[in-house]
This record gives sequence, structure tokens and C-alpha cells, in this order.
Amino acid sequence: MRLTLALLASLIAAPALACGPDTDCTVLGDRTYRFYVPEGTDGPIGAFFHAHGYRGSAGGAMRNQSLREMADRLGMVFVALNADADDWNLAHRPREPGQEEAREYDYVRAVIEDVATRVDLDRERLISTGFSAGGMMTWTLACGMGETFAGFVPYAGTFWDPVPETCPTPPAMLIHIHGLQDEVVPLEGRAIGEARQGSVLEAFRMYAAHGGLPTPELADFPHGEACMVSMGETEGALALCGFEGGHSYSATRVEWAIEQILDAL
Repeated sequence: MRLTLALLASLIAAPALACGPDTDCTVLGDRTYRFYVPEGTDGPIGAFFHAHGYRGSAGGAMRNQSLREMADRLGMVFVALNADADDWNLAHRPREPGQEEAREYDYVRAVIEDVATRVDLDRERLISTGFSAGGMMTWTLACGMGETFAGFVPYAGTFWDPVPETCPTPPAMLIHIHGLQDEVVPLEGRAIGEARQGSVLEAFRMYAAHGGLPTPELADFPHGEACMVSMGETEGALALCGFEGGHSYSATRVEWAIEQILDAL
């Protein structure tokens, strides 16, 4: 009888613990994320944390086969973050233009800790990336959680205006990717209701000054036109890589950027 009751209890409890690429994992009560682990991984494994665009979802990101294939090639866990409702809780966002502080740091820390209970996570090889509004999330994490991630790959998105004057956490390696003809999130930003997208170049200058980085130099970008690169002598590195095109996403470009960061570790 005891065995039967124990078996029933385990079956009842199991669904609450079962989560992954097709089912939400829950943290902080009501926030969620999903994750995918490549087959054949052994020992500590790194992870990239992807932040989706406006009105996207972790489930939608997980259905992007190119992101799963990228995780397979990199041998990294793919963690799909999930915004609170339609968008990320970032400073000066359109819904609350008077909001001066981001409110996503506790969520991301909780996700990292929860993932670490499910896989043997290599905390020295964590990468933050995201597209459009998710790129804004990525820049925010680079500024406020620079010590947590090995590097950041924001794509077609930066801070809401005004761009911070500096960052409270140490500089990390950051590679920003942007379409040179992007009209949804132009490099100079544009107004969205009472709010305004920040300038990518202004964010670039701020982060370079934060890291004490030298004047950037042109470098090849194998999946676009060119990169402006500024490398620190001891820590911090910054690149702005442009391609001919608009507000379009390429996992190939992101994979290249992640490889640059991992190679530098």
C-alpha cells in the first residue's frame, strides 16, 4: 500500500517538474522560460539565453529550428527567456516611459539558477543574446549584469532613450549586429508613442567609455559588410557589425558572434 501511494504521489508531482523545449519552466511564481539541451552533451555545458522580440514568446523562439540547430553545433544549452506579457520590463519603455530602472535582473538570475538545477551548467560560458526588443533586453543585461555573462550579442535593438551615462557592472565582450537599412529599429532610433528608441552609436560610445576601450577600427564581418571593433588590453571588447538589409534576423550571424566570444575566453 505504501509503495502504491508513493508511486501515485510521484506521478502527481512529476508534471510540475517536467519542463523543457515544449513546456514552460516557472520561476518567481509567474514568470516562465523554456530550454533545449543538445543530445550527446557530457560534463559542464555552456548556454546562450535568447530574448525574443516584441509580442514574441519563449515557445515561439523554441519553434525556430535554426536556434536549436545552432545550439547543437555550439554544444550549448539554448534557453528561451519569456517576457512579462508583451514586452520586457525595461527602463523608459513605451508602456511606462517614466520607468527609470529595468526590472528584469531578478528574473534572469532566477532562470540561471533554475537551469543550473536541471543541467550541469558551466557558468563561465553563459552568453546573452536577443533580437529587436530582445536586443534591448540584451543591452540592459550587459549594463546591469556584466559580471554574470561571458558576453553579449544584441541584435537590432539597444536601450530605450535616454541611453545610460555608464553601467554599474564590469564591462564584458559585446558584439552588436544591425541591418544598415533597418527602419523598424534604425541605428539612430525612432519615436514609439511617448518613448523613443535609443541610438545604437550612442550606446556604443557609452560602453566603450565604460570599458576604457580605444578608438574602434574596421574589421571584416564574414556575414555582412564590416565591424567596428574596439578591444581592451585586459578586459572588455566591443564590436558593431553591420549588414546590408533591414530588420531581419540571422542565426548564422549570431552563431559567428558567439564563437568569437567563446574563442576569447
